This record gives sequence, C-alpha cells and structure tokens, in this order.
Amino acid sequence: MQLEFIPVEQFYFALTLAVRTLDDLTTPGLAAQVGKRLKETFEQPSTVAAASQNTYNYVFWVNGVDNSPADQLILSIADWQGNLRLSSDYGWMLDAERKAVRTEKFNQRPTFSQQVRAHLQEQFQVSLVD
Repeated sequence: MQLEFIPVEQFYFALTLAVRTLDDLTTPGLAAQVGKRLKETFEQPSTVAAASQNTYNYVFWVNGVDNSPADQLILSIADWQGNLRLSSDYGWMLDAERKAVRTEKFNQRPTFSQQVRAHLQEQFQVSLVD
C-alpha cells in the first residue's frame, strides 16, 4: 500500500461521493497525535476545516490496493469531534447517475481497514488500536 497525498489545490477534483466512514478511533489524544504527524509530513491539510468539530482532513490516493471495478481508491484521515476518523471509497463506486453503490469488495472493508491501520502505524509510528 502506498499513499499519495492530495493537496488542497487538487482535492475538489479528487473528491468522490462514494467515500464513507471506515473507522472512528476513540482513543483519547490519538486524533491530535496523528494530526501532528500529518502536519509535520504534509504541512497543509487537503481541505480547510469549516467547523470546530473538525480541524484537519488529509486525503490520499491509495496505490497498490485493488478496488475494482472502481478505477481509483481514496483514503481520508481526519479528526471528527475529537476522534480519529478514517474514511474511504473502498468497496463503493459511483454508478452512471453518480450515486454511490456497493461493489463486491464491500464486505472486505474491515480487512482493508486493518491494512490501513497497520500502514499508518508503521508510517507515523503511532498505535492505532482502539
């Protein structure tokens, strides 16, 4: 798995309506710890937070993971009401009418979530056990 950061200038074009919450991690202080590591590595978040319950959102293209039949894969790492929220379009895609529909990979979202957690733990040296 490889994460390719999507800067704020490109975020709007990368956004998909199929991104859904993958995990909410409620460990106290975890969102702040991960947010600090993300800021050190990528500086400015992919989006500007519009509310006090959300102060950052870093968005990435995920390479090296099969999300067929969708041709792309997005991961969002954000704080939400003090929790660390991981969101992705894994197992989802947009149909011809731009509505989100489940794919055959939908039932594999828990496994994908574990892969994401392991990758982030290794990359940022933080424990993502909830």
